[in-house]
Amino acid sequence: MTDSIATQLKQASEGLLFGSETDAPFEVIHWPAQGELTPTKLLQLTEHSPDAPVEIVSVDEFFDTSTAEEDWHDEEEEETVKRFQNLVSILKQNLSQLQVYRVGSIEIDVYIVGVTDGSEFVGLSTKLVET
Repeated sequence: MTDSIATQLKQASEGLLFGSETDAPFEVIHWPAQGELTPTKLLQLTEHSPDAPVEIVSVDEFFDTSTAEEDWHDEEEEETVKRFQNLVSILKQNLSQLQVYRVGSIEIDVYIVGVTDGSEFVGLSTKLVET
């Protein structure tokens, strides 16, 4: 089951770039079941410093700009919005306890992680630059 979710996420995110001051691709992440995912555990799993700042936001909040349909979008932008909407839908349909963890400041590592039926952590990672 987990492999199919990872495959769906890979297909849905392929070629999508998350826009910030740099456009970064998504990578699928998959960690074995380890109880509850806390900010401390996330920092260990991602090999960040234990004192790195972690901000938790909702999936809707994180993707709000990417999934918003605007009157001024051209066809390509409309297609990209639809792809982001599909990606969010796959995340929400297949993963529980879905959260977005933003690690660091200015150059931010982002982990969009939820729990599968088998209690494994699956999701996506990307990078943001905010100055």
